[in-house]
Amino acid sequence: MKEQIRALIEQALQRLQADGTIPEEVSIPIQVERTKDRRHGDFALNTAMMLAKPARRKPREIAEALVAAMPTDAAIHRYEIAGPGFINVFLSREAAFLPVSNALAKANDYGRVERESGNRILLEYVSANPTGPLHVGHGRGAAFGSALANLLLAAGHSVQQEYYVNDAGRQMDILAASVWLRYLELQGEEIRIPDNAYRGEYVRDIARDLQQRDGDRHLHPAAIVLCEMPLDGSEGGDKENYIDTVIERCKTVLGAAAYEEVFKLALDTVLDDIRDDLAGFGVHHDVWFSERSLTGSSAIEHALDILDRSDHLYEADGAIWFRSSSLGDEKDRVVRRDNGVTTYFASDIAYHLNKFERGFDQCIDILGADHHGYIGRLKASLEALGRDPAGLDIRLVQFAILYRGTERMQMSTRSGQFVTLRELRDEVGTDAARFFYVLRKPEQHLDFDLELAKSQSADNPVYYIQYAHARICSVMRQLEEKSLSHDLNNGLAHLTLLTEEHEQVLVDSIGQYPELVANAAQAREPHQLAHYLRDLANAVHTYYNAHQFLVEDAALRDARLCLVLAARQVIRNGLGILGVTAPEAM
Repeated sequence: MKEQIRALIEQALQRLQADGTIPEEVSIPIQVERTKDRRHGDFALNTAMMLAKPARRKPREIAEALVAAMPTDAAIHRYEIAGPGFINVFLSREAAFLPVSNALAKANDYGRVERESGNRILLEYVSANPTGPLHVGHGRGAAFGSALANLLLAAGHSVQQEYYVNDAGRQMDILAASVWLRYLELQGEEIRIPDNAYRGEYVRDIARDLQQRDGDRHLHPAAIVLCEMPLDGSEGGDKENYIDTVIERCKTVLGAAAYEEVFKLALDTVLDDIRDDLAGFGVHHDVWFSERSLTGSSAIEHALDILDRSDHLYEADGAIWFRSSSLGDEKDRVVRRDNGVTTYFASDIAYHLNKFERGFDQCIDILGADHHGYIGRLKASLEALGRDPAGLDIRLVQFAILYRGTERMQMSTRSGQFVTLRELRDEVGTDAARFFYVLRKPEQHLDFDLELAKSQSADNPVYYIQYAHARICSVMRQLEEKSLSHDLNNGLAHLTLLTEEHEQVLVDSIGQYPELVANAAQAREPHQLAHYLRDLANAVHTYYNAHQFLVEDAALRDARLCLVLAARQVIRNGLGILGVTAPEAM
């Protein structure tokens, strides 16, 4: 309806410009807003106020001229000029109920728009290092990314969901070394696991798999592995760098081929677990992009060559640096160390160049809040590569903090003391987990209340919304039990019988859904949809408690059932975008 009203005001403006009332060169954005009070109409226009200065006329005079120039439309009952020049629009009774008939006619497509051609978005999210199971902190990024992908798809965009697999570099070597040390331990060797190795039970599980698969093929005496190294790294060296020494010793003792076997088993096992965990959480990526594919190809050198040819690289202290500070970053960044090895940042540059070279119009990165410093350097690299930095949208997600009563749960992957996403799903369910994760803006702090998420009360927002859906389903079951039927066409023909205030509120809420989806997608804010659904559920519950639906008057009964069925459809559609089910009984 907003677009229809906007088209009418544009026609009126053209008429006024044609007759000289408003200068032809004047151009303003036309804003159509819903009124907060239905006594002031259904929609409000501030067009006259915005035209006053450029047209050099009083806003009320312009408002009167606009109303007089408005084309006749069956959807408009009347216009009313309020205050200094606001135009309030009152819809006809028939037009006011269009959201109900539209929701029922379009069903699962209500609120969705046709896909726009040529607008391709690459959405990268989760991308947790494959060094251990996903924990509850990762779950928030997963829920947000999946809901955002669904929102963008509903708004007509073409979206590819991608997981960047950090399968190269130091952290993966730490995992591989940790697995092998546990393997040696299982073989009876005395091993003191370094403090900064990965220590979770999953590491032992992978080591057992290695032992079962390969027997003692990778067995070497611990004395050789730990030769010339203190067992705990406490003597004569840097404790943090001790693990690096262990890694080099592992590579030397095992040999390149055997080390790669251990590495690959660790990577594949953890990555398969992540895939399964995300699938159980309703999260599905179209592409799993390997960092090793960059290091194993010419992609990094290709990106660095472009930067070098455009004079954005320089050498200092034996290393190669990117001049990112001249492009808005806080400081310059190393892309190649003095030993010739490229940095993580060099891989990031190559990866983002690769995204745009694949033909995407916009790339959205969902990163943890601890990656705040990445924004400036990545945008600087895109500008240096000749790409528009505005094409990269980086969204930061605060880790959720899980509480069991008053106890804060730990989330350290390295120590192994953490609550996995799978454990959270098992305890509160996927529906509650996904909804609670997107209930706040991603950049806001989130305390995840386990007890609230499991409660069956109006205080639990996801239960409250799902119960509204189930309640409407129960009404339809009652209809059948009473040997009554619902005549859809009769109900649609008598929607004007819905004169109760609760009914008007529900109709308005249903009508806001398509606009809400579009706005939430544009703002990249799924939480807008979560809050809308809670308000819609409240309107359903309030209506349910105040009025009987299965009344004797068939026309009124059919009309009321059309209204609640439309609300049920919107709840189902909205929950679907958030990745939450809509149960028919609770």
